[in-house]
Amino acid sequence: MTENNPYEAFRALDAATVYEASGLEAAVDPAIRPVWAGARVCGPAVTVLGHPGDNLALHDVVAAAGPHAVLVADVGGHLAGYWGEILSISAQARGIQGLVIDGGVRDVAALEALQFPVFSRGIDIRRTGKFHPGKVNVPVVLGDVPVRPGDLVIGDQDGLAVVPAADTRRVLDAARRRAAREQAAVERLRAGETTLTVFGLGVAKS
Repeated sequence: MTENNPYEAFRALDAATVYEASGLEAAVDPAIRPVWAGARVCGPAVTVLGHPGDNLALHDVVAAAGPHAVLVADVGGHLAGYWGEILSISAQARGIQGLVIDGGVRDVAALEALQFPVFSRGIDIRRTGKFHPGKVNVPVVLGDVPVRPGDLVIGDQDGLAVVPAADTRRVLDAARRRAAREQAAVERLRAGETTLTVFGLGVAKS
């Protein structure tokens, strides 16, 4: 972990390893997916609670968030074009690491060209209003997982996990140990051993 970004050390790990090592019900609804292949997010959550059908909250949170943040937006799972190229350019210029939204986004080709990571419940071109300010840095729900400001959000092509801020050191240590064990197992498997012996699953029946 670094002083500027205390969750930097998690970048060497994948979301599944962090989830498994956490021992927590930390896996986010798999319907919330990266909108372009290869997108990854990892950092502390800056949360926003928005109004369904209105994206003023997304503008609010971009203005409020600092570098290294992962924006986590709760609009109740409602699909519309809450986020696209314009907000991505603004967020990227401010050093924001990515967006996870329980809602819809658009401008997927532009997001990929920008290499700005976005995870969403769906893609939708429908317009949104700009009338309802959001509540920034309040507890929200992402799929079925509670997220508080400062919680670790880590995601890749396999899915998303959320680790409470108070558990990050424990989970980082556990995830590193798990990754080391898996690497040792991979080396044994490449040498010709079976999964039955490597993982102690018993003796294969003839």
